[in-house]
Amino acid sequence: MADRPEDIQYTKTHEWVRVADGEATIGITDFAVEHLGDLVFVDLPDEGQDVEAGTTVAEVESVKAVGEVYTPVTGEVTAVNGDLADDQSSLSTDPFGDGWLFKVKVSGGPDDVMDLAGYEAQLESEGEPA
Repeated sequence: MADRPEDIQYTKTHEWVRVADGEATIGITDFAVEHLGDLVFVDLPDEGQDVEAGTTVAEVESVKAVGEVYTPVTGEVTAVNGDLADDQSSLSTDPFGDGWLFKVKVSGGPDDVMDLAGYEAQLESEGEPA
């Protein structure tokens, strides 16, 4: 598993969010990537799309499952990681860096997030190694 950063927030549904200067960068955690398995496709929101915290805005598909990605913030999508269209490997190799999914100009939130200690406690309570 990747070293999880302490300077970001995590959701119960295994997304992460880093907010800086009114913009949120959002991705999925190493835990989510590991449980999806071999990734084959990523469906990202459109730039300019309005998103609402707690709603599904993207999907990550593997050979065995489709994982919905929820946004922890409300706002307008300002960028998507187009590199993931052809190559999803950065989700596995650098989920908290090059494997980001999309960015949002924040107008509300983040909602229902926790710090690293809270996220790792959730994993342990689910019987998963943190």
